Amino acid sequence: MRIPLERLKNVGLKRSFLILSIGCVAVSFALLAASFFIFQGIKKMYPTGGIEIYPDGSSVMLPEPSAAQQTLITMLDVTQVVLCILLPMGGVIASVALFYRLKLKRPIEALRGGIARIEKNDLDFSIPVQSQDEMGQLCAAFESMRRELLQTNRLLWQQAEERKRLNAAFSHDLRNPITVLKGTVKLLRQGIPDEQAVERLEGYTLRIEQYVEAMSGIQRLEQLACRPAAVALPVLRDELQETARLLVPSKEVSLTMPGDGSVRVDHGFFLTVAENLIGNAARFVRVKLSIQVEVKPDALRLCVTDDGPGYPAALLQKGPKPFETASSNAAHFGMGLYSSLLLCEKHGGRLILENAPAGGARATAIFRLFKES
Repeated sequence: MRIPLERLKNVGLKRSFLILSIGCVAVSFALLAASFFIFQGIKKMYPTGGIEIYPDGSSVMLPEPSAAQQTLITMLDVTQVVLCILLPMGGVIASVALFYRLKLKRPIEALRGGIARIEKNDLDFSIPVQSQDEMGQLCAAFESMRRELLQTNRLLWQQAEERKRLNAAFSHDLRNPITVLKGTVKLLRQGIPDEQAVERLEGYTLRIEQYVEAMSGIQRLEQLACRPAAVALPVLRDELQETARLLVPSKEVSLTMPGDGSVRVDHGFFLTVAENLIGNAARFVRVKLSIQVEVKPDALRLCVTDDGPGYPAALLQKGPKPFETASSNAAHFGMGLYSSLLLCEKHGGRLILENAPAGGARATAIFRLFKES
């Protein structure tokens, strides 16, 4: 009996309940029929009374049952009537109990336990999917929701930590310009001549403005929502070629990517990251810049490689920061790489920075591919 019941795990709820109901009711009626034949056999063992008439017209009086025998026969009749009611009801109740035990008990307990852990902000668990029926699909959907919540919580935690580091870096980097401005103002108030005071004030004021604009840009990026949609690969190819033509007009550029098909990505996110990576590489490329796009089963990879001096060790170790330059001679605040990192993470991917074995810098942006809902 165990093997047929185990097979019901992957059968739908309605069909399972129907099978169990028919089986249990059939067993109850079989027991009812068996009890009927047993009772009839018992009743035949006792005299029934009355007159038996023979073919020749003669008759004979049959012995009457005793009071005890009549009581037993009456009890058998009453029991048979009661069984006609109880056995079918018992079959229905048994089918409901089996249905709950086989189809509902474990999924409900797993879901109840999962809900209790989520109420305690604990997402470090998993919901087992033990069947392919509706309850199994519900458990699978719950597990998918748990994974999404866990990923969202981790992303929010990362963003909170990054915001803390960002605020600390912003405060630290503003300290020097403000100190210089305060010193310059103090010298001017004391009447000490300083021919470069105006230029210094203008330079550091511009630097503070750039910091503020960078912070505003980061906040705008953090508020953007990822909206994936189907984009044809030929369209991405044309846009990458046009971006490279505008940003790297005097260098050799090679582009390798599939020619046909489409992908579900946030078009704006992809173009912004591509412009940032190509623009960053364009400032350091010497002869040739390579762009490669790969479509994986679950991700879209954009790789930009130049033949310049490569990334400094500090950048590779700590990752891109909004207020750090890629080299000592670069007059920018690292916003291109940092914003690309934010957009890749918002898209469920990441940004990989490394130096190519043959020399030069290589930036690989990975975008998670979304399935059509």
